[in-house]
Amino acid sequence: MISVSLYSIAGETDLTEVRAMLQNLQETHPHEVIEIDLEQNPLMRDRIGKPLPVLECGPYHLRWPFTEQDLRVLLSAATQRREYYEKTGDKGFRERVDRGRRISGMDRFVLWLSRHFMLVFNLIVFLYVGLPFLAPVFEKAGDVGPAKVIYAIYSPLCHQLAFRSFFLFGEQPFYPLERAHVAGFATYEQVIGADKANIIDGRNFIGNDLVGYKVALCERDVAIYSGFLIFGLIYALSNRKWKPLHWAIWIIIGILPIGWDGISQLPGLAFTPPAWMIIRESTPLLRSITGLLFGITTAWFLYPYVAESMAETRELILRKLQYVQQLTVKG
Repeated sequence: MISVSLYSIAGETDLTEVRAMLQNLQETHPHEVIEIDLEQNPLMRDRIGKPLPVLECGPYHLRWPFTEQDLRVLLSAATQRREYYEKTGDKGFRERVDRGRRISGMDRFVLWLSRHFMLVFNLIVFLYVGLPFLAPVFEKAGDVGPAKVIYAIYSPLCHQLAFRSFFLFGEQPFYPLERAHVAGFATYEQVIGADKANIIDGRNFIGNDLVGYKVALCERDVAIYSGFLIFGLIYALSNRKWKPLHWAIWIIIGILPIGWDGISQLPGLAFTPPAWMIIRESTPLLRSITGLLFGITTAWFLYPYVAESMAETRELILRKLQYVQQLTVKG
């Protein structure tokens, strides 16, 4: 027997004629009717739209007004489709039918996630950007073991160059290279020695009690994920009403500045330049600004699309939940 979903809004939709037509065809086209009140599911109501009622049977739909002949064609097509799959022994079809008649633990988890995904996202980003700050805290407290674990975890994810990282518990929050020309701050060469101002030593140098201890994520990464977190919190508090950022704005404001700032300083790390070549080194402020812009605009570009996808998923599971509840009542 096939199942027919009948969508309507209680108090607004007259189902008398539709129910009569379905009853008239019960003998020639056996079916079970699952009535779904769209008033209980605004997302589904907006998707289905009006006029109502709407009949759905597998991939086939009918929107009011329709005739009994239209309904007969729909039921015939759905019946033939089911008979075909049963005759050909399509186990996948039977499994899908069985899954459609029960609510699994995964369904409930996905439903919960579709409602609270921003809480999950923000918590993950907060932990990701916050954990690196515990490394210098542990170093300062003398707990070298946990600090090394954190540095090791983030090592494949970030270059961790000391002259491009923030420091805690020291005289300065950062120690840029001399060629960055940051006035009023001691340079990295001054605190570690010019002979050690290279990638390997810069990556291995964690710090000491005088200069402080470096955060396990570089300045730019801290800014990027802080941007994700800032927008994520604002987006969640606004009840996810923001539309996606236009892709052109994302590229112009988010991607191009960070791309120029990052790529333009690569030659200084790749080789020892001759005296006549001008090698650029970004500043902590510029890395933070471009990273923050990239994080905020990327989250603004992506999160609304994720929210849309989650809304569709939530609608499907709520629809399935209503369907199973109707079957339980009928049983």
